[in-house]
Amino acid sequence: MAFLNQLTDTERFLLFSVVKIIGVFSVLMFVVAYAVWVERKVSAAIQDRRGPNRFGPFGLLQPLADAIKSMLKEDFTPAHVRKVYFWLAPAIVMIPSILVVAIIPFGSYLGHQKMVISDLNVGVLYTFGIVSLGVYGIVLAGYAANSKYPFLGGVRSSAQLISYEIAMGLSVVAVFLLVGDLNLTNVVLYQAQGFGHWIIFRQPLGFVIFLVAMFAETNRTPFDLPEAEQELAGGYNVEYSSMKFALFFMGEYANMTCAAALMVTLFFGGWSLPLAGLDQPAAPDQIWIGLAHIGIFLAKMVAVLFMVIWVRWMWPRFRYDQLMDLGWRRFIPLALANILITAVILWATAA
Repeated sequence: MAFLNQLTDTERFLLFSVVKIIGVFSVLMFVVAYAVWVERKVSAAIQDRRGPNRFGPFGLLQPLADAIKSMLKEDFTPAHVRKVYFWLAPAIVMIPSILVVAIIPFGSYLGHQKMVISDLNVGVLYTFGIVSLGVYGIVLAGYAANSKYPFLGGVRSSAQLISYEIAMGLSVVAVFLLVGDLNLTNVVLYQAQGFGHWIIFRQPLGFVIFLVAMFAETNRTPFDLPEAEQELAGGYNVEYSSMKFALFFMGEYANMTCAAALMVTLFFGGWSLPLAGLDQPAAPDQIWIGLAHIGIFLAKMVAVLFMVIWVRWMWPRFRYDQLMDLGWRRFIPLALANILITAVILWATAA
C-alpha cells in the first residue's frame, strides 16, 4: 500500500490497467484452451467415446500437449501462396477477439477499481467496429492460399459474416432503446434491478436473433460453411500448419468466448445476480462481493459456451441458400420490426 501511495494518479491508473489487461488475457487464453478440451469431451460423450484421457487425469493436460505439438510441428509455407498475406492472415483473425474483451465489464468493483479494462460510453459501437475486422483475416487467408478450396471458404465467410452482422447489430439496437445507454456497465446496472429487468425477458426476439447471429459470426455449426470439411476439406485454413493453423483455431474459440461474454452482458444481467445482495456494485471494503461478481460472470459465460459447444454436435449444417435466406429474408425484417415495436411501446408508456 505504501508503494501505491507514492505513485501519481496517472501511474496508478497505468499500473492497474496493465494488471487488468494481463489478468483478462490470461483468463481468455485459459478458457480458449479448455473450451477445446470440453468440446472434445462433449462430442465423445454424445458419440459414446472416451475423448482425451491420456495426458493428465481425465485428459486435463491435453491442451498443453496440443500447444507443444503446434510449436514443434514444421511451419511449412507452400511455394504457390502469396506469402505476405499468408503470414498476416492468422494474426488478423486473432487480434479482434483480444481487443473486444477490453470493454466487457466482467465484474463490478475490487476495492476502488472497476472490473473492466476500458469503460467506454460507446462500448457497443466499439464492439461491432472491432468484430467487423475479423472477416478480413479469413478472406485474406482464402486469397493468400492461392487455391480454390480456401478461396471458396473465404468468399463464403465474407458473405456470411456481412449478412449476419447486420442482423446482430439490429437486434442490439432494441436493447439500447430499452436501456437508454450505450455503456455496457450501465446495461448491466439496468438489469441488476431484478430478474424481471434481465433483457432476455424484455427482448426475447432480440435475444433469439442475437443468438443465431452469434453462431453465424463465429462460424459455428449449423453455420460452419466457410470451413465445411465435407465440401471444402477444411476451407480457408487448408494450407496452414503449425502455429499459424493454431492461431486460426484459437481465434475461433476466442471469438466464441467474446460472443458469450457479450451475450451475458446484454441479456443475462452480466455480473449481477438478484440474490443475497449480489445485485449492486461492491463497495470498496466488500472484496468478497467483488470476487463473487467476477465468479458469477464467468459461470454465466461458461454456461453459454457449453450451449454453443453442445449445439455443434446435435444440429445438422444448413445449406448455403438456407443460410442466406434466413439472414436476409427472415432475421433482418424481424429485427427491424422488433426495433419499431420497442420504440412504439416506449413512446406509448412515456406518454
